[in-house]
Amino acid sequence: MKAIQLDSLTQIDRDQWNSLASPNYPFLRHEFLSALERSRSTSPENGWQPRHLLIYEQNEPVALMPLYLKFHSRGEYVFDYQWAEAYHNHHLAYYPKWLTAIPFTPCQGPRIAIKTGADQRRIVSFIASYIKETIADTGASSWHCLFPDLTSAEQLVSEGLSLRTGIQFQWFNKGYRDFNDYLDGFSAGKRKQVKRERRRIAEQSVQFRQISGKDISVQDWEAFYRFYQMTYFKRGMQPYLNIGFFLEIAETMPQNLLLIVAVKDGDYIGAALSFIGNDTLYGRYWGCHEEYHSLHFEACYYQGLDYCLANDLQRFDSGAQGEHKIARGFEPVYTYSAHWIKNRRFAAAIDDFLEWETAEIQKYRLQAEKHLPFKQQT
Repeated sequence: MKAIQLDSLTQIDRDQWNSLASPNYPFLRHEFLSALERSRSTSPENGWQPRHLLIYEQNEPVALMPLYLKFHSRGEYVFDYQWAEAYHNHHLAYYPKWLTAIPFTPCQGPRIAIKTGADQRRIVSFIASYIKETIADTGASSWHCLFPDLTSAEQLVSEGLSLRTGIQFQWFNKGYRDFNDYLDGFSAGKRKQVKRERRRIAEQSVQFRQISGKDISVQDWEAFYRFYQMTYFKRGMQPYLNIGFFLEIAETMPQNLLLIVAVKDGDYIGAALSFIGNDTLYGRYWGCHEEYHSLHFEACYYQGLDYCLANDLQRFDSGAQGEHKIARGFEPVYTYSAHWIKNRRFAAAIDDFLEWETAEIQKYRLQAEKHLPFKQQT
């Protein structure tokens, strides 16, 4: 078994990469990751140096893993700034670090894609050993794998990585016929709240269009991108992605895209872009120029739920954070990350922190579940 590192996805044929990557999860596809690179959203000058890992056995590719040499912690959604600060306070360098993640995408899914029938444990063990050796060669402080599925996370823990647990809020389709059928499971007060929010949108004469990827025009993309930029500008930040990224995925993976636009008096006033997997809708980007009552809830959640119900999707992963999702039926679920710290003193300290943090996360999930809007079962 041998490993080859790629500093660009142009070094591997799209079909060869995609033959290993799951077709059910859009973010590991060659089209998505290469659009990030070609648009320079992930690039050495932006602190993301691609070094993707391709594993061969008997001259045949059997596994792949997105990998970056990272020079900051932005765009990750698993926050390790305190760890970096602790290194700095001890006159040690935390950066660069190795990162296995989908850039700017806190959506749980496969992080190591393995050929069907291959020995998964053996391959994961080989990758872990390879990365640890590479850390010694490059001077990197650590290796972090963000938002893997639970099976992959557990395999990495068996290779000496430390498990970190987080919380997101996701919706699950329990055989609902339509939106009203879904709301029938809510308590009376919570049901009235959602209906009131949807009614307020209609009273403001705001309408919505759901546009499939192949039907999104260049003008639609330009309008959406202005809204997307505003989300960052309002926080005094620069957006992670540029218009080139969106125009490229429009060409290369339109079947995975859903644009929801809010229209008032014939003009777009906001938009939300989602990605479509095999059985999951992934809510990703949103923005508006002017705030309207309940516009965010309708564009980012209720319209997505309508789409899931109409298309028999089983899950709505609406992204990181957002306790306001609980009242709308999005349930708290665990997310995972795995971490290997070269400095064993810091590794021990981080393990102590993770033990405490995990206990707090478990308490938080129990508390969040108490605030779900569903009727109490008798």
